[in-house]
Amino acid sequence: MLKRLLLVPITAALLAVTMLPDRGLSQAADKVTLQLKWVTQAQFAGYYAAKAKGLYTAEKLDVTIRAGGPDIVPEQVVAGGGAQFGIDWLPSLLSARDQGAPLVNIAQVFAYSGMREVAFKSSGIKGAADLKGKRVAVWFGGNEFELLATLEKHKIDRNKDVTLIQQPFDMNLLLQKKVDAAAAMTYNEYKQVLDAGVKPDDLVVIDFNREGTAMLEDGVFVKADWIADAKNKQVAARFLRASLKGWELCKDKPAECVEIVVKESPVLGREHQTWMMTEINKLVWGPPAPKSPLGKLDPAAFKQTADIALKFGVIKKPAGDGAYTHEIWELAQKK
Repeated sequence: MLKRLLLVPITAALLAVTMLPDRGLSQAADKVTLQLKWVTQAQFAGYYAAKAKGLYTAEKLDVTIRAGGPDIVPEQVVAGGGAQFGIDWLPSLLSARDQGAPLVNIAQVFAYSGMREVAFKSSGIKGAADLKGKRVAVWFGGNEFELLATLEKHKIDRNKDVTLIQQPFDMNLLLQKKVDAAAAMTYNEYKQVLDAGVKPDDLVVIDFNREGTAMLEDGVFVKADWIADAKNKQVAARFLRASLKGWELCKDKPAECVEIVVKESPVLGREHQTWMMTEINKLVWGPPAPKSPLGKLDPAAFKQTADIALKFGVIKKPAGDGAYTHEIWELAQKK
């Protein structure tokens, strides 16, 4: 108080300057952390682009992007306060909520599932119905549910009519023809098969999106109690607005986004990241064009994912509408 009294004789212009800090403090960049599902790669290009091109800075945000890995569970990190934002597949979020973690999806960036089941035509498999009687590999630990839902759709008993094989994180079982079909992400393992010299015409690709058994993948989530605060709602809206601009940039300038990702992690192969960027853009933008605008979770796709999660024991009780909100997306549309 004494210092303020001493300022009284100073000129009006200088006094006006001394009044700026109170207003300036509200303009200081808010520091937030984004926890990714996996290691640095083009799967997350939109966020790296938003950071590299100053889109977060323009929204008065200081964003730290933390790479994930096999031992990192984004839901645990966010629930524990280690990050404000997380990226993961929706079934994982629903499972965490089912176990009591107060998390909520605020945006759905991937409109489509990138998971496929791939087989050689020589196996006799022409479509999902032909998996009956076959040796089928899939990643367990949460990645198998689209396949299980597809088997059920075609009335294939997973315990009697098919031999399910635990798949390692490579495509060797398929390439060595030790299994008839194997799981592959469009943006990663499918390319590994092609890189091994296999021609696309030699393969059959079962697309869970077309089967109607797909589950939503990369979405953005936060803690429910954190987002309940009015200030944090605005922080989240600014984060989302900048992130979606980053994804728009990657649609319009994919090569530039690849360079941003490769610069972030120089060990990455540019050719593989270019493939990944192309395939990731398809999951975000289509074709076919998504039913909802970029980032807005489609309620029908949510219900399909939640129903499959309940049917196959990912969650023990039905997922309520509280698992996601459109409020932050709607706030992000306003400037």
